[in-house]
Amino acid sequence: MALEMIIGKSREVSELRGLIRQAAKSDASVLILGESGTGKELVAKALHAGSARSAKQFVPVNCGAIPSELLESELFGHKKGAFTGAISDRVGRFELASKGTLFLDEIGDMPLEMQVKLLRVLQERSVDPVGSSRSVAIDVRVVAATHRNLEMHIEKGMFREDLFYRLNVIPIVLPSLRERKQDIPELINHFINQHRVEHGRPTFDADLFEALCEYEWPGNIRELLNLVHRLCCFFPNQKIALSKIPASLLPGPIAPYGARHSSAFIDGAPQQSELDLSLFEPEAANPVEDVIMRAQSSNPGSDNNLPESGLNLKDHLADIEKNLIIKALQESDGNVSQSARLLNLQRTTLIEKINKYKLA
Repeated sequence: MALEMIIGKSREVSELRGLIRQAAKSDASVLILGESGTGKELVAKALHAGSARSAKQFVPVNCGAIPSELLESELFGHKKGAFTGAISDRVGRFELASKGTLFLDEIGDMPLEMQVKLLRVLQERSVDPVGSSRSVAIDVRVVAATHRNLEMHIEKGMFREDLFYRLNVIPIVLPSLRERKQDIPELINHFINQHRVEHGRPTFDADLFEALCEYEWPGNIRELLNLVHRLCCFFPNQKIALSKIPASLLPGPIAPYGARHSSAFIDGAPQQSELDLSLFEPEAANPVEDVIMRAQSSNPGSDNNLPESGLNLKDHLADIEKNLIIKALQESDGNVSQSARLLNLQRTTLIEKINKYKLA
């Protein structure tokens, strides 16, 4: 069932699935509102799949992608000879969706003159094909969607208020991805599995995983899907470190933590072939003990014997921590992400300590 494709365990998604289950039982018009990339068509398909109309057609139409002069013919159909180029009869989308569901995507981009005609169709439950003198009765459930603020469009005279109320019988508002960040790990896992057959299954290191969970995702689920697909394509069956991904492949705020150059994409460069099936497996432990031993050699009391004059434990521990950070930064040529892995710290925690000890 399409409802199972709405991934996530957050409260927002759980409530959304419950709303879809209830709305699917009705034949009333539905208006789906939400930012671009939040999955409006997926929700429309779930409404259709859970309805009594599921055995019939689900017909999508992008109202913003069809030129205004062709939209009427596309929705209502036309007769042969109705206009130049009409070389045969054409059945419109309303008729194609008979006893099924018609999904009018980006309804906010529909021209005003078409809004008038659509309103009449919804009221009369019949369509007039272009060039025909006879109306055709229709039995269709209409689900519309838009990322526009229709109430603001109404105030500006860009959308008809009567059409809005005709469509908005059951409103469904989709949350943005930044409002349901706890679902990001499950979404990543789902998208990796989608591309596993084609590209194999990569793994994400801790820094990459943390960065993806902190990012705001202005493009929502579509942006996340595209990024995961991109990484699966360029790093098949590999463990992906944030610091190894070319900055050009990462979203703007994450790009500074990527690589300026990547030898992995030089023609003829060897590719990693090790297959690792765990999704968010942390990086294997680095030899941090060697770093500790070298740091301790420059600190008093490192031989486990206290000096006769005693020492300030707090200051001593701070000195050890500071020297460890310095050594880790030296080991990784100043790369904060690699240093954090050496010290088994989160990158953000290490940055705080670097600022604390004024090591920047």
